[in-house]
Amino acid sequence: MLHLTGPVLADDGAGCWRALPEAWVFEGKILYSEPDGVGQGWQEISGWAIPGLADVHAHIGLGADGEVDRETAEQQALAEARKGVLLIRDAGSPQDTRWVQGRDDLPRLIRAGRHVARPKRYTRNFARELEDVSDLPEALAEEARSGDGWVKLVADWIDRDTGVLGPLWPDEVLVDAFAAVHESGARVTAHSFCREAIDGLLEAGIDCIEHGTGMDSDHISEAARRGIAVTPTMIQIDRFEEFAQRGDARFPEYAAQMRAMYVRREEQFAAFVDAGLTILPGSDAGGELPHGLVPKELARWVSIGMPAAEALHRGAARARQYLATPRHPELDEGLSLLRHLARSEAESQDPGAYVGSASVPGFCDSGLRPPRRMTSDDEIGWLRDGDSADLALYPSDPREDISVLETPSAVILRGAVIGG
Repeated sequence: MLHLTGPVLADDGAGCWRALPEAWVFEGKILYSEPDGVGQGWQEISGWAIPGLADVHAHIGLGADGEVDRETAEQQALAEARKGVLLIRDAGSPQDTRWVQGRDDLPRLIRAGRHVARPKRYTRNFARELEDVSDLPEALAEEARSGDGWVKLVADWIDRDTGVLGPLWPDEVLVDAFAAVHESGARVTAHSFCREAIDGLLEAGIDCIEHGTGMDSDHISEAARRGIAVTPTMIQIDRFEEFAQRGDARFPEYAAQMRAMYVRREEQFAAFVDAGLTILPGSDAGGELPHGLVPKELARWVSIGMPAAEALHRGAARARQYLATPRHPELDEGLSLLRHLARSEAESQDPGAYVGSASVPGFCDSGLRPPRRMTSDDEIGWLRDGDSADLALYPSDPREDISVLETPSAVILRGAVIGG
């Protein structure tokens, strides 16, 4: 039994933070009034409490050479938890990580099965590789059945025969493959660097684009209109110059592509924000990157110009809301419309104004709310009364200083203190 002496920052899922004076954690749930008949024995914990952060693009069970052992995967998950990341969408792993979901001390995990790619068109030992592109619909349908509502597609990669980034799949195959996934009630997230892959993804009905470094202004506008989410993975994109240098000697055209995307990375991130895209935090941890990078990813967004309160909203409540909500394009399009209208009004008064969901006038009272995804005892929440107590506490207000996310003073998962 825990007594949080506050403040407790509750986000309603639409960017409206409310600082509540205190809360209680009882039987794994967060409550905003003291339970009756419990008596004494509360453990007091102080600090600014927020919903646990989410990593919408990480890889538990994956290392630089492919699958890692279970002990290493466990350490990856614990590294996320130590940074207050308590919800992970695993965007592709060669390891069957269902065992993580049976551990109360590890972050909640939404699995996407294994990456699906083509031979020699992705990192070795990472993906399920299809010799025949026509097998893609069946393969994605199989991954959808084995995952938790998501599948992971590799949409583009370097073609070593041509020496440039290019799509892996014909557009017509993507249409059939995504339809097969959607018929099962699952969603598709796709790795994409290059511009040439984006049209096919959009036309086929992609749900989430990872990186999105090839998206032009038309792509961005269309993605915003359709409510398609993007995980910009800025910490990863900051490494593109390094990738370019690796390819300079053997693949100079590829190196030029990577370098061009590196140069415009901050401008493109700003374009994502200005268009009202659903931007979600993803570290791309696993492979070459360590786990626990979401605080750095959010700080990177702030360094580009996003207010800390907005970054915090996207990194906690908005990401949780997105992952907990079934496919509901009408909701996302409605939210995008509200942002567009507010942005137009703000820019008419101040052309340089930053407009995100947290600063949209009337946004919190829009009436647009996601349907609750009923999952019995494992519902994803964002500190609404009665939600599972998945939260992190900090010595100061992260809306004022995003850097405090690096050092949580306490981490609570499923109502139990697991760190800090």
